[in-house]
Amino acid sequence: MHSNFKSWPVIVILTVVSLPLLIMFVFQIVDTFTNPYPGSIWPQTFTLEHWRFLWEKPDTGRANIWAVTWNTFVFAGATAIAVTSISLTAAYALSRLNFPARRFFLAGLIVLHAFPTITLIIAIFLILQYLGLYDSLIGVILVKSALELPFGIWIMKGFYDTVPWEIEMAGVQDGASRLTVWWKLVLPQVQPGLSALLIFSFLSGWSEFILPLVLAPGNEAQVLSTYLSALILDDTKPDFNLFKSVGMFYAIPVIVIYLIFQNKLMNIYGGGSKG
Repeated sequence: MHSNFKSWPVIVILTVVSLPLLIMFVFQIVDTFTNPYPGSIWPQTFTLEHWRFLWEKPDTGRANIWAVTWNTFVFAGATAIAVTSISLTAAYALSRLNFPARRFFLAGLIVLHAFPTITLIIAIFLILQYLGLYDSLIGVILVKSALELPFGIWIMKGFYDTVPWEIEMAGVQDGASRLTVWWKLVLPQVQPGLSALLIFSFLSGWSEFILPLVLAPGNEAQVLSTYLSALILDDTKPDFNLFKSVGMFYAIPVIVIYLIFQNKLMNIYGGGSKG
């Protein structure tokens, strides 16, 4: 009881700080289902008009919302799978193998992770043009995966570092190959990090805006973040309630993922950082 009483000041402070954000979020939800009184912010009538983008044919020059949503899922999913798969093997090598220039690679991971993406955008643009991957979803996936890899490798290395060597040695002494030991004995030990990295990479891809905007400006490779931006830029008289509705539609998968996997996401910082 005494401990709970001591936590009340923290709860009150967090509630007061979060209240403006909560009020704005509530108003955003209400605005997507109502029309306000003229000149007022208060709702007047209930309507589904602002969600018409879900079933109506899009205006000329605008992509279909379901095609854009599919592109976003493909972009985020492919990025997550690529980052997680490569990180699992690269991090294992950095954690367990003593090869030349190992410390150089470890230092390079930190530098690459800290390097601002925007400073590379011109070079990336030219490379994609040269490879014929500009304005394509595969091009943006490759770029996003490459930029996320340093973070993924470093995180997974931390998890591998916490796995005792004795587990692997026991498997090798029993006659199992190094690959079998890694697959059956080591990977189950780092499963929390694997799950967290997969989810984190998916959310990072889902929320990406700059790369799709610059590297895939056409409708064929459009994702929800750029669709949302174009919704305002293309209209001389923006429909802000429609904009809010598309924003809610864009945010729903993220909210659901956070609610379901919040404990796994916290595990991404539990893997240590031994060199």
